Amino acid sequence: MIRLIPSLPAAYVIARVVWPLPAPLALRLGLAALLLVASQYHLWSRLSSGSVFAPEFPRPVVILFNWAFGAIALAAVMQLALDLVALISLALPGGGWAIPTAWRAALAAAAACLSAVAVWRAARVPPLKDVPVAIADLPPGLDGYTILHLTDLHISRLFPAAWAGAVVARANALRADLIVVTGDFIDGSLEARRSDVRPLQDLRARDGVWAVPGNHEYFFDHDAWMRHLAGLGIRVLANAHTVLRRGGAALVLAGVTDRSAPATGHPGPDLDAALAGAPEGAPIVLLDHQPANAARAAARGVALQLSGHTHGGMIRGLDRLVARGNAGFVSGAYRVGTMRLYVSNGTGLWPGFALRLGRPSELTRVTLRRAT
Repeated sequence: MIRLIPSLPAAYVIARVVWPLPAPLALRLGLAALLLVASQYHLWSRLSSGSVFAPEFPRPVVILFNWAFGAIALAAVMQLALDLVALISLALPGGGWAIPTAWRAALAAAAACLSAVAVWRAARVPPLKDVPVAIADLPPGLDGYTILHLTDLHISRLFPAAWAGAVVARANALRADLIVVTGDFIDGSLEARRSDVRPLQDLRARDGVWAVPGNHEYFFDHDAWMRHLAGLGIRVLANAHTVLRRGGAALVLAGVTDRSAPATGHPGPDLDAALAGAPEGAPIVLLDHQPANAARAAARGVALQLSGHTHGGMIRGLDRLVARGNAGFVSGAYRVGTMRLYVSNGTGLWPGFALRLGRPSELTRVTLRRAT
């Protein structure tokens, strides 16, 4: 199935866009072959590393594959819309509209351009997004407290050491009180990514760097990665919490493991264990890679949950489908009972589908404010 399903959009584009072109047969056959090769990007990724999640090609090749893969997907959707219009026209007086060849060529060019923009927006170092969060009964000493939220870095051949170093430099320049990372640090084995993640050891914040694992850590020797991240100075909250203080004010920072953990024999998320022994009355900030359990966190009195995982849906329209798999949460701020939930679009994203249109990546600076 991994070979057939990605081939279907390519086959559709070949049949409806490439084959009708008034071009020599050899050229059309060559274009068809290139589209079929590009459609098998995830197969080539698996052959390169043993996993579809970690393409081990040079960065320009990964970018090129994502551009071609995205262009095929966009062209297929656009051509399908065009064909549906032509089909509907059959029911109209004077219908049966023919689709000019020039329209097909223009459609293919538009898809290629859109895909190039989408890959560029996905692969860049993300801009800053400021998110103020009002919390009821926030102690005065915590009013204005800043949390820099990173998530879904997916450090890989697409997001290598140079990209990670640029993200770290931009993060440190913001001088946040706290830096948190809500999972999906990497795509690849420790041996493959050791040098790429090294810049993370330079992250600095007054109250430290804290994190939780994401589902991708469980794809690549979770235990080894957690030890390595700890060695880089990143403290992992696996169903645990810490208490941060500003004068006499206390802030509980809790973290849970990912929902996918039990599938690999690791403990699943346990919010009760994470909050055991937390000081009564202190506001709770929860780190949970996936946002789907937000209602449960709200019921336990969490004031703010920070999540990622969805990549913001990557493309407007596609985000509605992504939301359905994440309890309706996909991008931005939500109110869940009395709790605030913020779902980041992500710092990076999976290099197997690195496109962004209307859902930009972000460095998220959350500023806590007293609710009035």
